[in-house]
Amino acid sequence: MTQPSPGTQADRPEKPKRPEGLSAYIAVTAAYWAFMLTDGALRMLVLLHFHALGFSPVQLAYLFILYEIAGMVTNLAAGWIAARFGLTSTLYAGLGIQVVALLALSQLDPSWTVAVSVAFVMCVQGLSGVAKDLAKMSSKSAVKLLAPKGEGGLFRWVALLTGSKNAVKGLGFLLGSALLAVLGFTGAVLGMAGVLAVILAAVVIFMPPGLPRGRKGAKFTEVFSKSANVNWLSAARVFLFGARDVWFVVGIPIYFYAVLSDGSEAGNRAAFFLIGTFMAGWIILYGLVQASAPRLLKAATRGEDALIRAARGWAWALFVVPLVLSGAVLAAPGPQDWLTAVLVAGLLAFGAIFAVNSALHSYLILAFSKSERVTMDVGFYYMANAGGRLLGTLLSGLTYQIGGLPLVMGATAALVALAALTSGRLDDRVALD
Repeated sequence: MTQPSPGTQADRPEKPKRPEGLSAYIAVTAAYWAFMLTDGALRMLVLLHFHALGFSPVQLAYLFILYEIAGMVTNLAAGWIAARFGLTSTLYAGLGIQVVALLALSQLDPSWTVAVSVAFVMCVQGLSGVAKDLAKMSSKSAVKLLAPKGEGGLFRWVALLTGSKNAVKGLGFLLGSALLAVLGFTGAVLGMAGVLAVILAAVVIFMPPGLPRGRKGAKFTEVFSKSANVNWLSAARVFLFGARDVWFVVGIPIYFYAVLSDGSEAGNRAAFFLIGTFMAGWIILYGLVQASAPRLLKAATRGEDALIRAARGWAWALFVVPLVLSGAVLAAPGPQDWLTAVLVAGLLAFGAIFAVNSALHSYLILAFSKSERVTMDVGFYYMANAGGRLLGTLLSGLTYQIGGLPLVMGATAALVALAALTSGRLDDRVALD
């Protein structure tokens, strides 16, 4: 028998096998990045533009309420729609609806009354909320189906998707602030609509195979989970994201605006950039830590039961930060340079620990879900996520208007404590899929 000569194919080491489903994962991630860039930019555009027009903290919070309510309803329906019609259909719908929402927002007329403006923006934000949760549910569910099995593959892939998404959303906060200062409100939203429409067309044309097409027999009643762990994790998610948005949506941005702006047009522009830079930096830090969570937690060598227990401990670690910040705010008679510095440092620490909590939750919901009903469980879980954001949004404007920053940080601490208590109800003895 002829032996292969030196240097032939037989002597060369085999290339590492490309994970099955990687091409589809890359396409889904790219589409999700594009969406979240516009989502982050839009949030800052709306917040800063309408604050500069004189809207109160409660009125600003109203602008985002329908966004969160729409997210709750959408997630319930989206889980069933994806199971029935396939994940690509909900992903494309999310991107397309966001383009429509941006185009609609460009029609805002400065001559409208405050009541009409609030109602119009609420409706458009509601449309954007539908779009965001269609895209999110599709992307997160796809990871469960595409990720490699074993050695922490699922945790790595979901942490990378979620962490990178949040870093991109952070860039969106910065982009939104910059576009508002440079192009103005209408120019900014029209520009984003055009870019996202091009990206949607590219994704539709080049999306590789790998995602399921759906099953005709899927019933809407299946979206309500019978798993105790899915239900307790969803409850913890409500309080965790409520705790973040209490300070994130209105309280801290408006406090920083009061500290940084002197009321002039130039002062407003400078404040927009600085606030946008901080919010962007916070989200980017959050995303980077989230993407690194599997390594920080040594997930590849730890069992799922250990990661469930870790979710409890990290929730209590997060509680310490707003508790300390509440004390600092109470000790200050009003806006102070040292207080602003403490808030910046403390909120960055909050972001890093929050990211680990969020990464654990994002992994556990996929681990708790069975492959055949993953879109249902993920939709239900992200309905809870949207409920938490709605709770935080309502409390953000309300607490800041009633009790200022002390009440904002106190509410944050209380909600984190509730998240820790509900995380403690997770059962680490349940076998995971």
